[in-house]
Amino acid sequence: MAKYVLLYSGGQMGANQAEQQKQLQAWGVWFGKLGKAIVDNGNPFSDKVKSVSSDARVKDGPIGQRATGYSIVEAGSIDAATDMAKGCPVLQSGGQITVYETFNAM
Repeated sequence: MAKYVLLYSGGQMGANQAEQQKQLQAWGVWFGKLGKAIVDNGNPFSDKVKSVSSDARVKDGPIGQRATGYSIVEAGSIDAATDMAKGCPVLQSGGQITVYETFNAM
């Protein structure tokens, strides 16, 4: 089984505490459905972002679209990991998910 990073981009936090609580519950339900496939629940990213170029120049902000969070899952294929991602609550708030297979050198 390989590990896959689900990289979240976009999405919105609830406008008030009740909406935010509902979103957190949806995440809990989704994580529960994934069960042991979840390697790391992950976290949302803050607004603090810096980029470093190949010549070591540093700039504020991301390279390309700003990522908003991540989770790591274990699955038998990238297609299986992508199917897992389809149920992620970030999609319900306008977000997108990019699924990356990790490379295990060992």
